[in-house]
Amino acid sequence: MKALVNTAPLQMTYRDEPDSLMLADDEVTLRIDAVGICGSDMHAYHGHDPRRIPPIILGHEFAGEVTRGPSALLGRRFTGNPLIACGACDYCVQGRSNLCSNRSMVGMTRPGAYAEFMTIPAKCLVEIPAGMDATRAALTEPAATALHALHMAQRSAVRPIQESTVLVIGGGAIGMFMALLLRNYGVRNVHVAETNPLRRASVARHADAITFDPLTEAGPSEGSCDIVFDCVGSKHTRTAAMKAIAHGGVWVHVGLQDWASEIDMRKLTLAEITLIGTYTYTMADLRATVNALHQGLFGDCVWVEERSLADGARAFSDLHQGKSASAKIVLRPH
Repeated sequence: MKALVNTAPLQMTYRDEPDSLMLADDEVTLRIDAVGICGSDMHAYHGHDPRRIPPIILGHEFAGEVTRGPSALLGRRFTGNPLIACGACDYCVQGRSNLCSNRSMVGMTRPGAYAEFMTIPAKCLVEIPAGMDATRAALTEPAATALHALHMAQRSAVRPIQESTVLVIGGGAIGMFMALLLRNYGVRNVHVAETNPLRRASVARHADAITFDPLTEAGPSEGSCDIVFDCVGSKHTRTAAMKAIAHGGVWVHVGLQDWASEIDMRKLTLAEITLIGTYTYTMADLRATVNALHQGLFGDCVWVEERSLADGARAFSDLHQGKSASAKIVLRPH
């Protein structure tokens, strides 16, 4: 089969790879119809992810059709959960499989979806509604990350989120989905910080958000934001989030760009700020999200760019160089 392989930092190679004929008893083979480029895939491309070691087939935002597996699943279309949880630990039993300490992951501990075919446990599958386009279905994973983070914020917010001034840091895929979701939930005062002018314009156009360049423009005034979603997760964005958050506010840390930085714990304490770390999604989030995408709750998604898997190396290069206006590029293997 053809696959796009991360062979070294800043190097993606489209080449022939073995198509394993061996399936575990609980697995299926998916013919991949669409697969998105995630920020974590970009981290691996840059050589910044010690968990993803070249040569490796990345890709975990997928949609496809079952070609091998139980007869009841053959020919049916699915997206799915790339986090493969054990199903037996306390977290899994509680429905919080995203916290499973025994989890493995598609595109990290096993070959991912930048290929014509991929194997995955059947328990990870989420069926695609009839008539849903594969590209839109492949958006389920990143959109579910935004949905999960929003639900976490709502649990801690003192007042309804519709009344809030919200800052979204980062206009990539998660930031874009967050802005779209907030608008759909009736939040009118949404600010998005994004340094890339192409993405900034796209967020303003499609999510109807108030956008600004945090490097050159003033955003919301200090201490004015009831909720902050940091969809980047760097030292600089954490500093910006702490500056923007209001007393009693909710700060949701979503991105994972770098690991360590200082946090003003005095302000966090004296201002009674709630800091929430949020990681990916649950199966319930994924099922809710695929239906929400199909029903148009995230808009028409016309800002998503499609390319062939064979053109994947150029897509990664364009994202690396900031040449793409789209917050999400989806690759089509067939």
